[in-house]
Amino acid sequence: MIKIVAVTEDNRKLTDIDITEVDFSAYKWWWIDFSEPTSEEIKQLDTALHFHPLAIEDCIHSLQRPKLDYYDNFSFFVTHAIRPESLEQREIDFFLGSNYIVTFHHWNSGEVRQVWERLLQQQDLTGWDEYRVFYEVLDKVVDNFFPIVYQLEDQINEVEENPEDKPMDVLLDQLFDLRHELLRLRHTINPIRDLFYRVLSSHRLEGIRERREYFADIYDHLMKLSEMVASNREITNDIRDNFISINSYQQNKVIQVLTVITSIFAPLTFIAGIYGMNFVNMPELEWHYGYYASLIVMLILTVGMIFWFKKKGWFG
Repeated sequence: MIKIVAVTEDNRKLTDIDITEVDFSAYKWWWIDFSEPTSEEIKQLDTALHFHPLAIEDCIHSLQRPKLDYYDNFSFFVTHAIRPESLEQREIDFFLGSNYIVTFHHWNSGEVRQVWERLLQQQDLTGWDEYRVFYEVLDKVVDNFFPIVYQLEDQINEVEENPEDKPMDVLLDQLFDLRHELLRLRHTINPIRDLFYRVLSSHRLEGIRERREYFADIYDHLMKLSEMVASNREITNDIRDNFISINSYQQNKVIQVLTVITSIFAPLTFIAGIYGMNFVNMPELEWHYGYYASLIVMLILTVGMIFWFKKKGWFG
């Protein structure tokens, strides 16, 4: 779908415009949105708008790395939004010229739709232009990262506190899933942060330099998001190490108990093994009190070893 809004010199909005017939030079500024475009609609990037073939190719082949390319009469931006339910990256491309902005996305972008509806509802368009639209869309994209990060933080706290007393292996599986989601977020946020650093450092984007404080605010949000993701990954590292340490401690305690039991029964088994042999010449077998004596020796050995292990601290 192709949607167009053109703003006249007296700040009137026109939306009933055919892209193949309009003379865009007659307007103060304009915005075209390509939302889930068909192959025929994509051709309008070339036939009606005459954009560079390389920029059009980047639009067609989605999920390019976030970047900024300069062309003769426009700048081309690749940015990424994210779907909260699946953390799937979704690309939003921008063509930014001297009096126009073109947004292109293969999916129904909620961020673009919100800004579009807000623009159409505006009665006074003072302060609105192509750079304002660019800022508003990117601000919505970046702000939508925060609820995702906060939700992951809540899940990390839940794993750490374990209010439902889940088994250790279940907690570790959840923890590794959270680390994977944080990694996906980092792969989305950090490249956009680097893109904004380049945008703010550029001397060719005069409209952005005039609104530097607005775009710097988005960059600050991206820095905060990047630090939050890195911090949460460190927290998951600590929780993972703690879980592994607790698991190792519990295993060591089990091994210690088994070792104590084995050590106590080893001499008893040795005595029972000796007198279980079927040799004829074993004088103790003829002794009237031999059975009781062997039991007393076994009891003394058992009690003695228990006291010895307790003295060594093996029973905690």
